[in-house]
Amino acid sequence: MATENKNLSAYDKTTIPNAKEFRFGIVVSEWNDTITEGLYNGALEALVDCGALTDNILRWNVPGTYELTYGCKKMLNTQKVDAVIAIGSVIRGETSHFDFVCSAAAQGIKDLNVAYDTPVIFCVLTDNTLQQAIDRSGGKHGNKGAEAAIAAIKMAALGR
Repeated sequence: MATENKNLSAYDKTTIPNAKEFRFGIVVSEWNDTITEGLYNGALEALVDCGALTDNILRWNVPGTYELTYGCKKMLNTQKVDAVIAIGSVIRGETSHFDFVCSAAAQGIKDLNVAYDTPVIFCVLTDNTLQQAIDRSGGKHGNKGAEAAIAAIKMAALGR
């Protein structure tokens, strides 16, 4: 696995722009909420650690990962943000539903990045098991939310 030998939470603050002047949106799926709350907490902690002001971090919830695209689009259209982080978790089940949701979320967020001049960061775990999701949302592989926050800061700086 790509994250097996990497800590998703690790970053070098000396290589990251100060986030104090940026405003961030975070759209969080309520499905698999134990996982998505872990990802959100990792993102929030990393943003604040890199200088973001909590007043400049806006959170919206959506029912599931499939709805992330609409939530992010609505945020881009109604809020002044420098970057949006889309947080979701899809865990493989016994049907093809996993494939459809993962594909739609990835394509939808890609489409937003093409259509808008504000970056949308893909922080959607697409795991085969619950344990893999736990390991990547604050477990033994660190937190993908922190990695997404660092990407959001870097992309917000690029946008300026």
